[in-house]
Amino acid sequence: MRETSLSPDDFIYPLFATFGKNIRKEIKSMPGCFQESVDRIVKHAKEVHSLGIPSVLLFGIPEHKDETGSSAYDPHGVVQKAIKAIKDKVPQLYVITDVCMCEYTSHGHCGIIEKGDVKNDPTLELLAREAVSHAKAGADMVAPSDMMDGRVEAIRIALDEEGFSETPIMSYAAKYASAFYGPFREAAESTPRFGDRRSYQMDPANRREALKEVSLDIEEGADIVMVKPAMTYLDIISDVKDAFDVPVAAYNVSGEYSLIKAGAKLGWIDEKRAMMEVLTSIKRAGADLILTYFAKDAAKVLNK
Repeated sequence: MRETSLSPDDFIYPLFATFGKNIRKEIKSMPGCFQESVDRIVKHAKEVHSLGIPSVLLFGIPEHKDETGSSAYDPHGVVQKAIKAIKDKVPQLYVITDVCMCEYTSHGHCGIIEKGDVKNDPTLELLAREAVSHAKAGADMVAPSDMMDGRVEAIRIALDEEGFSETPIMSYAAKYASAFYGPFREAAESTPRFGDRRSYQMDPANRREALKEVSLDIEEGADIVMVKPAMTYLDIISDVKDAFDVPVAAYNVSGEYSLIKAGAKLGWIDEKRAMMEVLTSIKRAGADLILTYFAKDAAKVLNK
C-alpha cells in the first residue's frame, strides 16, 4: 500500500575530482565525502556502480585558478581527465558534469567580473566552451549550475554545432541563494572572495518565479530541470512536477546532508531513519532524480 518507494536507480552521486595521484582527502564538513585524484575517483566510481547507482555528477578542483576560469574548458583539465578515466573503466556508469565557473575562477563567482559585478553575457561563451569540452571528453550529460540568463540556449547551440546534438542538458533551473551550500564551498573550494551570489541565484521567498525560470530553461532546450536545494523547497519540486512534462531532479545539498550527519554524531537523531525519511519526502514531492551525498548509504539500505 506504500505510495512512494525509493530505489538506487533514483540517485545521482556527486564526486569531487582534484589533481595529483593517490589523493583521497575527506571533506571535514561533509563526513564520508572526499576530494579525490583521478586514479582514486575511478575506484570510487566502481563502488558507486556496484551499488546499483546509475549515475555520478562530477565537480572539479583545478590546479590553477584565474579571472576567467580557463581551467574549466581546458581539454586537459581535471574534470575532462576524470570523465575519460571513468568512461574507460566503468563505461556503464552515466557521467554528468557540473558546468559552472565558480570552482575555476580566482574570485569564486560563477561568471566574468567587470568592475565588481558579474557580467551575464560574456560568461555564456565560456560556459558553452566548458560544456563542449566535457562532451568531447565523453560526458553523457552536462548540467549548467551558474544561473546566468540564456546559458541553456548558448550551451545547446554550441553542443549542436560541435556534433553533440544528442548530449542532453540538465539545468539547475530553480537554484536558490541558500544558506545550505556552505559545506559544498569547502568541498569545491569555491567560496566567493567578495560579495555573494544573490544577484544571480533566486530569492528563497519566491515561489512563482521558479516556474518562470524553469519555463525559460525548457524553452531554451533543457531536457531535465532541477530544483536546488531540496528539503526546504519541496513545494517548488511539487509545483514544477505539476506544471511541466519533463523529468524533474532535486539536489539534496551539502548543508542538508551535513546537518543530519552532525545530529547523528551528537546522538540527537537516528541517521538512517532521518536519511530515508528525507529522501522519501523528496521523491514524494515529485522528484524523478535525486542528487544526494547519501546515495551510497541509502543504496546499501535499499539493497538489503
